[in-house]
Amino acid sequence: MIEKKLEISMLYDFYSQLLTDKQKDMIDLYYNQDLSLGEIAEEFKVSRQAVYDTIKRTEKILYNYEEKLKLFQLFHSKMSNVEKIQKKVLELEKNIDNNLSREKLKESIKDMKDLFDDLLNN
Repeated sequence: MIEKKLEISMLYDFYSQLLTDKQKDMIDLYYNQDLSLGEIAEEFKVSRQAVYDTIKRTEKILYNYEEKLKLFQLFHSKMSNVEKIQKKVLELEKNIDNNLSREKLKESIKDMKDLFDDLLNN
């Protein structure tokens, strides 16, 4: 359940501007503010079922946007490459401190360049 909450929250961050105000408010209150269906229903003066239906429908909309636009997937991929680059920089720094051979250092730099290229081109 935590995973779904995080996933919907992330999709909301990427696609909230494409939702109606009511959809935005209900998703925010439910997933980000952790309000119950009953509390949201009271806030909007509608039934719990209406809130539930709106949230489920909006979840489908968010998943549909991601399926078509893939913004979260792209973000995740770029963050992964940034983490790899960070790791390579630390390795390179360690290798320099250990006076590693010039060839090993060049190899590390080439690996980082490749990661940067992936980051910029994807």
